[in-house]
Amino acid sequence: MSELETGGSPTSWERQAIEKVALAAITEQRRARQWGIFFKLLLFIYLFALLFIGMGWFGKKDTSPGRHTAMVELSGVIATNTLASADNVMAGLQDAFKDKRTQGVILRINSPGGSPVQAGIVNAEIRRLKLKHGKKVYAVVEDICASGGYYVAAAADRIFIDKASIIGSIGVLMDGFGFTGTLEKLGVERRLLAAGDNKGFLDPFSPLLESQKQHAEQMLKQIHEQFIGVVRAGRGTRLKETPDIFSGLLWVGEKSIELGLADELGGIEYVAREVIKAEDIVDFTPRENIAERLARKFGAGMAEGLARLGLTQGMRLR
Repeated sequence: MSELETGGSPTSWERQAIEKVALAAITEQRRARQWGIFFKLLLFIYLFALLFIGMGWFGKKDTSPGRHTAMVELSGVIATNTLASADNVMAGLQDAFKDKRTQGVILRINSPGGSPVQAGIVNAEIRRLKLKHGKKVYAVVEDICASGGYYVAAAADRIFIDKASIIGSIGVLMDGFGFTGTLEKLGVERRLLAAGDNKGFLDPFSPLLESQKQHAEQMLKQIHEQFIGVVRAGRGTRLKETPDIFSGLLWVGEKSIELGLADELGGIEYVAREVIKAEDIVDFTPRENIAERLARKFGAGMAEGLARLGLTQGMRLR
C-alpha cells in the first residue's frame, strides 16, 4: 500500500505528476491569455482600419496611369453643407484640372437647382479654370438640369443630354407660408419685437405688406437678370430667345437642343470616347466620410424640421 493510501506523504513520482499537471494548467492559461491578446489586437487593427477608411484618410480617389477624362459629379440640391455645395464641387474640379493627364473634364449633372449664390460660385470657378488650364468642360445631364443646375451648366463648352432629360427653369423663386389669423384661432398671442420697420420682413405670422412684397419681387428680378446674363454669355448665338425661354419653363431632350439650351444627345462614355478622345474616366468627385455624413444628416434633419414649421424662407433657383 502506498504512502498516500496510508495517509503519509506522496512519493516522488506522484509529486512529479502533480507538478506536471499544475504546470500544464498554468501553460494552458498563459496560452489562452496570449491568444486572447492576439485576437483583441487583431480586432483593434481591423476597427482602426475601418475608421481610417470611414474618415477618408486614404483611398479617396481612383487614379489612371495615362491620359484620361476627368469627371466631377454635381448631384442633388445645390446648397451649403450638401454634396452639391460650391466648396465640394470646386474641390473636385480643381483637382481634375490640375492633373496633367486630364484631357478634358465632364461635369455630370443631376440637379433640380438650389442656391443662386452657390451656383454662381461654381459657374465662375469653371470659367476661371478653363482660362487658366486651357482645358474644356462638357456638361453631361442625366435626369434633370434645372434652374441652379443649369446656371452651372451654362459655363460648360458644350451640354450633352439624354432624349428624356429635363432642362431649363431659368427663373428665381422665394417661397414660404402665411399663418395670419392662425394663432388667434388657437388662442395664442405672438409677441414680435423688432428694431427697424422691416426687420420682420415676410414674417409668416404677420400680414403681407405691399411694400415688402414689392421689395422681395425687386430682389428676385435682379437675381433673375443675373441668371439670364450668365445663360446668354455661356450659350451665345446658340440660344434661341423665345418669349418663354427665361420664364421658368422646362423642356425635354431634343426640344432643349432646338432652343439652344443644349447641344446634342450623348452620355458620359460617348463624350469621353468621341469628344475628348480619352476613354479612361477618372472620378474626381470628393466623397464624404462617415463623420461628415452624420453631421450633414443631423443638419439636414434640423433644417427640414424648421422648414415644415414654416420658420425658414430662402431664395432658390428652382
